[in-house]
Amino acid sequence: MLGGTKGAWLLMADNSMNDEMKEIVQDFLVESQEVLDGLDQRFVALEKNPDNTDLLNEIFRAAHSMKGSAGFLGFTRLVEVAHHAESIMNKMRQREMAVERPVVDTILEAFDVIKGLLNDIKQTGSDGHVDVSGILAKLAAVLNQAATPGAPAQAPAPTPAPEPPKKLGAILVEEGALSSEQLSDALTKQEVIPLLGEILVRDKIVAEEVLDKALKKQGPKPPGAEEDQTIRVETRRLDQVMNLVGELVLGRNRMMKLSTGLEQSHESDPLVRELAETIGQLDLITSDLQTAVMRTRMLPMRKVLGKFPRMVRDLANKVGKKVGLELVGEDTELDKSVIEEIGDPLVHLIRNAIDHGLETPEERRATGKPEQGTIRLEAAQEGDRIIIRISDDGRGIPLEKIKAKALSRGLVTPQEISTWARREIINLIFQPGFSTAEKVTDVSGRGVGMDVVRTNISRINGTVEVDTDEGRGSTVTIKLPLTIAIIQALMVAVERQSFAIPLTSVVEAVKLGQGDLKTINGREVLTLRDHVLPLLRLSTMFEIPMQEDPPDLGYVVVVAVCERRFGILVDRLHAQEEVVIKSLGDLLGEITGIAGATITGEGKVVLILDMAELVQAMHPVGVRLNAR
Repeated sequence: MLGGTKGAWLLMADNSMNDEMKEIVQDFLVESQEVLDGLDQRFVALEKNPDNTDLLNEIFRAAHSMKGSAGFLGFTRLVEVAHHAESIMNKMRQREMAVERPVVDTILEAFDVIKGLLNDIKQTGSDGHVDVSGILAKLAAVLNQAATPGAPAQAPAPTPAPEPPKKLGAILVEEGALSSEQLSDALTKQEVIPLLGEILVRDKIVAEEVLDKALKKQGPKPPGAEEDQTIRVETRRLDQVMNLVGELVLGRNRMMKLSTGLEQSHESDPLVRELAETIGQLDLITSDLQTAVMRTRMLPMRKVLGKFPRMVRDLANKVGKKVGLELVGEDTELDKSVIEEIGDPLVHLIRNAIDHGLETPEERRATGKPEQGTIRLEAAQEGDRIIIRISDDGRGIPLEKIKAKALSRGLVTPQEISTWARREIINLIFQPGFSTAEKVTDVSGRGVGMDVVRTNISRINGTVEVDTDEGRGSTVTIKLPLTIAIIQALMVAVERQSFAIPLTSVVEAVKLGQGDLKTINGREVLTLRDHVLPLLRLSTMFEIPMQEDPPDLGYVVVVAVCERRFGILVDRLHAQEEVVIKSLGDLLGEITGIAGATITGEGKVVLILDMAELVQAMHPVGVRLNAR
């Protein structure tokens, strides 16, 4: 182990650190953060099952490995904190100390300090700027306390050696998905492609779904097997590849448009037919490449969900409630850009569920419920969207309290709210500053949580819905796109200007007739199936000059943004297209209502509408935005 003085030169934050050492430190930071993220969740599980020796050994080994790496790099403060925490865990392993909440609290606090030390290393190249004396004193006090009276010091039971996993080929042959001859042929190709599964899928011998099921039946992989099949890539490089694929998609669209024009004008030319076939093949390859690159940017939801068990544990203790957290669908994958945006909304929703939704143990007993409330966080893929549901079995949202709060703030009149549907009343909780909390705490009650949820989810073209059953609990459903880099869009035109509307926000398109448009309080509206729909004219929003001879009445594109619906007045509807979102840069990037731009197959630049900003810019007076 390198001492702090001897190893300090390795970690200086100036240009003297060579590239190799920078890479070693960066790998250490990434691996240590992954270890800490997993330890929070494992400690919560250990509290529920303190006799789980395997889990305790796993935690001990992870902390020991991180301490060893830190010692090699000369991070003496991190080593000291980790060593004290490791000593306590060793006493637990030897049954000299019980797994109790106060002890676990102290160890978790130590790991929080280690997170601060890692952040210090990341910013300065050294761990010498964080005071660790306080946590070392706490750890020493726990370490020096007497062993639990009457608890015999027992060595943990030896863990039986795991059975070797079955061969993948044998499993597929047993299930009838593969013949012995096909297996033999595939094995001869392993000199070129080492993975049997990759060979079988490439040669279309076995479907990918069948292979996945067989891999799950294969059992646990031997230590180190998984690491050999993975590499770390900087996200900057993945973003660069994604940008290049986006340019390729734009080029593909342009070539397909040109090919269609050539076919129409030179239908009998054999060279044109061959060109069309070649471009069709290019279209398929481009789509496959696009899918493959998008999959490399996908991260499992556990990257976000893994931090919630610790958060729920600490917050429940703080507010004096018993809360259990169920996580479902942690393997569901999302684009990295979407993952980064969804974390804060989920934190707000879970905090609200604990503070507002779930009752105290006494209240739950009085209503015949178990003392421990349950929050269930479920993620799943449905088509081209990810569905996330956060539900609790608490008191639900009191509709009468929402009505009273809305009336007292002047958001609605008694006459208006008397005609509202149940869903419309619930959606009032998304209003800025709206809160039904009777007092403000450091957990919630300021009325910013649900507004932040709606804003962040709208930013990534997602939607959020709330359903509640008073006395039984509430469910928040979030629907998200798989990626926000390449999207499906509806192309529309206003005068001579074209726009792209993200298809995830489009509900329907309606052809206008004479007398369909009405005016309420100076704002144009459309009555659509007994619902009053506020309208937005893009020509007014973006100051597009009108022609002397105006066209027909045109169309209304009905869009939904979270719980709100409104209509966009356009002159013409064009095709649905796959578009690549490009930034407008610093000069044009701040235009309200514009998310970016794309290039069509004709080579034209088309602006992509930002539906979240458009709904905020409308601010209808006296007209509610209907939600269904």
